[in-house]
Amino acid sequence: MLIKSAKYIISSPDIDKCPAPDKKEYAFIGRSNVGKSSLINMLSNNDKLAKTSGTPGKTQLINHFEITSASAINNSKEGQNFRWYLVDLPGYGFAKVSLRSRRRWEQMIEGYLRKRENLEMVFVLIDARHTPQKLDLDFLNQLDKWAIPFAMIFTKADKETQAVVAKNVKLFLERLRKTWQFLPQHFVSSATKKLGRDKILSLIDEKNEAGDGE
Repeated sequence: MLIKSAKYIISSPDIDKCPAPDKKEYAFIGRSNVGKSSLINMLSNNDKLAKTSGTPGKTQLINHFEITSASAINNSKEGQNFRWYLVDLPGYGFAKVSLRSRRRWEQMIEGYLRKRENLEMVFVLIDARHTPQKLDLDFLNQLDKWAIPFAMIFTKADKETQAVVAKNVKLFLERLRKTWQFLPQHFVSSATKKLGRDKILSLIDEKNEAGDGE
C-alpha cells in the first residue's frame, strides 16, 4: 500500500457526531502510553498527523483521519485509489481520571465500537515490554463477546531485546489459548524502526480491496 495523503477530519464526543459512515473504517485503541499516536503517524507516513504530546483534549475524543491510498495488490485496477478512515480512539483504563469521566469515556467507546456500521476492524495495541496484563485480556474478551473483528499490535518492540519481546508475545498468546479456539491475527511493531508497517497496511489493503475503490 502506498499512502498518498493523510489528513485530520474531526474529533467527536460520541458516535452521533462522527462523519457519515461512507468509507471503510479502521480504529486503533490501547492503554495509555502504549504508543498509539506514534504508530498512527508511522503508518500514515506523517509525523504530525496524530498528537504525541499527550494533550488531554485530543485523547478524550473519537479522532477521524481520512487516508487516501493506492493498493499494492496485483489484481487492483491500475490507478485505483482507496479512501478510508483511520480512527484514533481514547485509551481504556483511565487510571488517573475521575470515575465519572472514566464511565463517560467507556460509554463513548462502547457506543462507537458496537454501533459504528462501517467499522471494518479494530487494532488493539499492546505494550510488548510487559507480560500479559489483565486489562488488555479483558478488553479483547469484550470485543470477542461483541463479535467485533480485531487484530493485535504489540508495540514498542525496539524498547526491549528481541528475546524479551518474543517471550512476552508468546505468553500473551498462551493466555488467550486457554479460552480461545482461534487466535486473532497479531503484529509486532516499532514506530521508530517502522517495524510491522508493511504487514499492517497489507491487511488494511486486503480489506479495502474486498470493497470498491475510487
